[in-house]
Amino acid sequence: MIPKRRFIVGVTGATGALYAIRMLQALKGVPDIESHLVISPSGVLNIKYELDITRQDVHALADRVYSFRDVGATLASGSFATVGMVVVPCSMRTLAAVAHGFSDNLITRAADVTLKERRRLVMMVRETPLNLAHLRNMTAVTEMGGIIFPPLPAFYLHPRSIDDIVDHTVARVLELFDIHVPGPHWEGMRPESN
Repeated sequence: MIPKRRFIVGVTGATGALYAIRMLQALKGVPDIESHLVISPSGVLNIKYELDITRQDVHALADRVYSFRDVGATLASGSFATVGMVVVPCSMRTLAAVAHGFSDNLITRAADVTLKERRRLVMMVRETPLNLAHLRNMTAVTEMGGIIFPPLPAFYLHPRSIDDIVDHTVARVLELFDIHVPGPHWEGMRPESN
């Protein structure tokens, strides 16, 4: 039996909890992926506020769930092989902690491990407008090998719903990890008919 590829999902308190839920739902449909979930206390509050679902509802979407405070969990070690990590949504506090190496909880520690092991880290930052500290922290994470991926809509796909927008973004992010899920893709400009 081929072992599953482990994939870490960190959820923080920025707006955009729907992206995390849709990502976990999409991962459920990928047979060779094992999802490992960590949610911050603010992330739990935001999920409840934005989506009116419980922590247990979210936990049920993941293969493994860890305590935010458990910095001794397997995710905190580079010897625990993963394909990478996404922080979705990513608060500016979490971005700053990763940019400056503050591994004070399991999300920031797992992100730090992901970077030090040269694995892919994608941070779906949510904040506008951006101040200079935000921009410098994004630059620092990028220079360390991370990818900053604000979840912005692709209007060229003519989305008809919020779900269309979210599903496209989730599919694009997962493709960065060579994880393929159904979703709309750019197929080029349609020739004009005369």
